[in-house]
Amino acid sequence: MNNLAKKELIKKAGKVAVLLGGNSAEREISLLSGRQVSDSLSQTGIDVIAIDAASNLVNQLLNLRPDRVFNMLHGRGGEDGVVQGLLHSLAIPFTGSDVLASALAMDKLRSKMLWRQLGLSTPDFAVLTDNADCRSLIDRFGTVVVKPVNEGSSIGMSIAGSPRELEEACEKARRYDHRIMIEQYIDGEEYTVSILQQAALPAIQLKTEREFYDFDAKYVANDTQYICPVELTDDDLTRLNTLALNAFNALGCEAWGRVDLMRDSQGHFHLLEVNTVPGMTDHSLVPMAARQAGITFDDLLLRILFAKDTAEDPTDGAA
Repeated sequence: MNNLAKKELIKKAGKVAVLLGGNSAEREISLLSGRQVSDSLSQTGIDVIAIDAASNLVNQLLNLRPDRVFNMLHGRGGEDGVVQGLLHSLAIPFTGSDVLASALAMDKLRSKMLWRQLGLSTPDFAVLTDNADCRSLIDRFGTVVVKPVNEGSSIGMSIAGSPRELEEACEKARRYDHRIMIEQYIDGEEYTVSILQQAALPAIQLKTEREFYDFDAKYVANDTQYICPVELTDDDLTRLNTLALNAFNALGCEAWGRVDLMRDSQGHFHLLEVNTVPGMTDHSLVPMAARQAGITFDDLLLRILFAKDTAEDPTDGAA
């Protein structure tokens, strides 16, 4: 993006409120993401206000009267359609997906049900009831991944390979959600595809010494490997990107996001979930993919900020 195009966007931005924090289980990550975003926007020259959404959000928005919102609230209340509905009612433009798409993407169960109806590949799954027969579930699926339906960042997730492990995993997951889902475990490679304005950014393969790419592997560990560009054939990369974009669009997502997938031993890709407000910390994947595509962090934020203003890239022809 050239300087003239950037100046025009900065002028157009007006007063931008960055929503961060909140009350979800991902509060601390949201604070980190939000500070990264607000600091970068401020250094770019935009008039930025950071708002902790943990309390009195409506009053803060009414008093500060921002021209637009950059939403960096992860998890419940910020990524599930709730804050999107509030911003709609206050007539404040905001980044990312709208109400319905946000709610669908946050709900892992409904996402998978919709994908399955559309023929998009996702691991087999079941809902866990209070009287679930753990032995029959292990007999049916083998090793499983246990997930709270409405959490992100692998919070409350476990892998279980026996009835006893499944019982323990359910107890852990129920600390975060009353709805629990099990998903057939895919023993293979994990990939993530960031989406920006209907284009797939360079895919990233994730490698960790942990049992899976859990919270610590994402935000704490320094030994997690991020392989970008990925070591896939052109045909496989096309299949990966196409599946990610189809999953993103099936939920009605827009502007930006990230799709997580697995590749099994036969080379088939399977959808895990869509993140509509991905992290923006120094460990985060969307900025990493953008850098590989030659997009600086500052320019990435400007593209996200204005992505819904027009169906076309606001910087088109201004590189």
